[in-house]
Amino acid sequence: MQKFSIKPMFAVAVALLFSSSLMAADKDGSADELASVLTSYETYQADFIQIVVNENGGKVQETRGSLKAKRPGLFYWETHAPMSQFIVSDGDKVEVYDPDLEQVTVHKLDDRVQSTPALLLSGEVGNLEETYRVSSRQVSDDVREFTLEPKSEDSLFVSLQLKFFKNELQEMRMQDSLSQLSVLSFDHIQLNETVDKSAFTLEYPGDVDIIRDAS
Repeated sequence: MQKFSIKPMFAVAVALLFSSSLMAADKDGSADELASVLTSYETYQADFIQIVVNENGGKVQETRGSLKAKRPGLFYWETHAPMSQFIVSDGDKVEVYDPDLEQVTVHKLDDRVQSTPALLLSGEVGNLEETYRVSSRQVSDDVREFTLEPKSEDSLFVSLQLKFFKNELQEMRMQDSLSQLSVLSFDHIQLNETVDKSAFTLEYPGDVDIIRDAS
């Protein structure tokens, strides 16, 4: 049994904002603008609420937690009880600790982000418009919204929306192929503050099962 699926996809997506530089080239400037904003982030810390809504508008799940991210590739994500989970990335691999399962699963980062929003933020896709349709709109004087839609019909998601307030990422919305909407809202945001590398370590009891995903 593994929790590393559609639910923590956001965790990897946010982690990869800090993995490397983004490359983009587009006609209206939306992809270039998005890349410019995200690459200005050296560190990002926030509390979050993640809400999953089904196709009928009913709330399926709500989780709360906190995260820290630092370039290049350092990331720490924690969801609070009763659905406690820890996700830590060093830029090459992702470790997922599920206390209730007494289990740590180690994934190769590249393998876990195929066909996910994280891939476009990893900095390894080159031209964003080769894979995604990128658009943007000015919601208000201070709020800018970017929408990314995959061109491939095989993608696990239909759209990913990033909302910024004065260039500060405050919300991510992802609609998957099953019409399920996941909304991640950030609060108590600290941008480009000093974060020590020691903050990105995963601690767990010595008797937990460690599973290395070879897929």
